[in-house]
Amino acid sequence: MKALVFHGPERSSWQEVPDPELVAATDAIVRIDTTTICGTDLHILRGEVPDIEPGRVLGHEGVGEVVETGADVRGIRPGDRVLISCISACGHCRFCRERGYGQCRDGGGWILGRTVDGTQAEYVRVPFADLSTHPLTGSVEGHDAVLLADVFPTAYEVGVLNGRVGPGDTVVVVGAGPVGLASIATAQFFSPGRIIAVDPDTARLDAAKRVGADAVADSAEDPERLVDDLTEGLGADVVIEAVGSPRSFETCTRMVRPGGRIANVGVHSQPATLHLEELWIKNVTITTGLVDTYSTPTLLSLLCAGRLPTSTLITHLFQLDQMEEAYDVFARAADTGAIKIALGEAARPLVARET
Repeated sequence: MKALVFHGPERSSWQEVPDPELVAATDAIVRIDTTTICGTDLHILRGEVPDIEPGRVLGHEGVGEVVETGADVRGIRPGDRVLISCISACGHCRFCRERGYGQCRDGGGWILGRTVDGTQAEYVRVPFADLSTHPLTGSVEGHDAVLLADVFPTAYEVGVLNGRVGPGDTVVVVGAGPVGLASIATAQFFSPGRIIAVDPDTARLDAAKRVGADAVADSAEDPERLVDDLTEGLGADVVIEAVGSPRSFETCTRMVRPGGRIANVGVHSQPATLHLEELWIKNVTITTGLVDTYSTPTLLSLLCAGRLPTSTLITHLFQLDQMEEAYDVFARAADTGAIKIALGEAARPLVARET
């Protein structure tokens, strides 16, 4: 089969690799219909995730058809169409029993595209298939469903729920990439008073308005003043960090009100300064987290009910064998207008920008 293989920092290729095989009785083999590229994949290619070994097939999000299952798999069978979760769960360890699947201690957690071959391929082996896949109806488009493998659960669990968004809250989302936009969309389930999006890219701020932001601010033009003005100097109740940079994290700490919450979602590859000399007196709660994907069934129900603006986030569609071109477009998002890319469908750009 063909797959996107990591060969070390700044080096990858779409190439032939051996077909996956069942290793454990709880495995399934899935033929990939739709996959996507995550910002974390770009971190890997830059060499910022050092535990990824050369030779690894990347990708941790996918939709496809089950072609083979191990003897102990009970919930799915060949021919079923499934969503592949970015998190694999053994179902038996302490963390899995507490729905903390991202911290699974018996071979699960974030393993696809990290410690086992991932979904940017024609076929993938899915460990712990009963708990790591979700059946899909034929009415759900693959490029919509694939956003529930990681983007929407991450935004909802690590951003909105960890941030304890509530009625009337002022919510600031720093970073209007895919996860930031999904945070804006799912924060609305809890009737916040206003949502403010912060990003340097005009196209992404426009996208933020489309998914529900009440106000937007260019990150280069003093967004802290806008938050101050809108809250009469109090600050935001909830600030969601969806970038993963020291500068954006420190901006979040200056925007939050006393007693407020900062929910860090961004993947950080560098240390950020925690200004405790200013924060210790403010009763601020800071949360971090890897997604657990316990919310995926709920989000799938909302998707089927037309309550998630998934299509708004997809800006480009490519075929699988255009993987390298897709990576280039995604990596140059400021030039191409890419927000989220889906691979496996008819190739066509969905935004009128040069690629």
